[in-house]
Amino acid sequence: MRFALAQPAAQVPLLAPSIRAYRVAQFASLGLAAKAYLQEIHAKPRQAVFALAGRIEGTQVQMTNHAWHISSLQIKGDLALESVQLINDFAAIGMGLPLLQASDTLALAHGVDVIHRHARPQTFCVLGPGTGLGISALIVRDGRIQALQTEGGHVGFAPNSDEEIAVLRHLRSRFGRVSRERVLCGSGLANVHEALCAIDRVQSLPLAPEEITERARNASDPQCVRAVEMFCDILGAVAGDCVLSFGAWDGAYLAGGMLAPLLPWLQQGRFRLRFDDKGRFAQAVGKVGVSLITHPYPGLLGAAGCAVLASGASPVRT
Repeated sequence: MRFALAQPAAQVPLLAPSIRAYRVAQFASLGLAAKAYLQEIHAKPRQAVFALAGRIEGTQVQMTNHAWHISSLQIKGDLALESVQLINDFAAIGMGLPLLQASDTLALAHGVDVIHRHARPQTFCVLGPGTGLGISALIVRDGRIQALQTEGGHVGFAPNSDEEIAVLRHLRSRFGRVSRERVLCGSGLANVHEALCAIDRVQSLPLAPEEITERARNASDPQCVRAVEMFCDILGAVAGDCVLSFGAWDGAYLAGGMLAPLLPWLQQGRFRLRFDDKGRFAQAVGKVGVSLITHPYPGLLGAAGCAVLASGASPVRT
């Protein structure tokens, strides 16, 4: 859990020296955590933007992977704020895309151009695995932007190889319906590894995601190697599907803390092969750039982008 201050009128609106991180378990509510942050840095902002992993329903949100139920009206009163905005965490990352510098991204094959104001419409998608699987899209029209708040991570998983079909069958026996998030997040990598072990009839150790990637890196465990390869294959397929679903012909972005250790596999080419493997639309999708977001705080950057937009300005460069 991270907090920061933003200055919407500044050229770089996210104030990096103000960033602080806290453990969620330390606090009974988001409001108490925010109050502790403001007391630590001696700040009294008038507005707040909270990027949250969950479906925003008006002034309420139930966190997808945490027990917190959050009310913007409650937080507004607790912190004596003039306004509070709740936004889905990946929609927030989408709002931050126009604020990314060239040094904040890494091209996979060919990357996405920095977003500028153009006369023509532009659409981008952004997705990434972490605690869950977040998916959003950024729509740019005449310099105005809007990020879509979706639950695309909970769309059903569509396997595209015999081995992936076998993994799906195994996971169906455990979970019933299998969503993308069941295979594309931290616990999803563990699910894929466990399924491959069951298919190979070898004992499955309860490995954490970082243990699986480490064993894959040093090639000490064949099931870990295949789990990481399959994870990146499926991520490529889903990213390409998002381009088709949103019409994101101007570029796809990847974000999430899991991706840095997976970079060697993402750069090997299998990710891009599955990204482009779209049948009659393979040629069109093959022209779409893909960039990995390397900015350390893309969610905070996006929340700052929301603050810029709320101030009446646009984070899209001229």
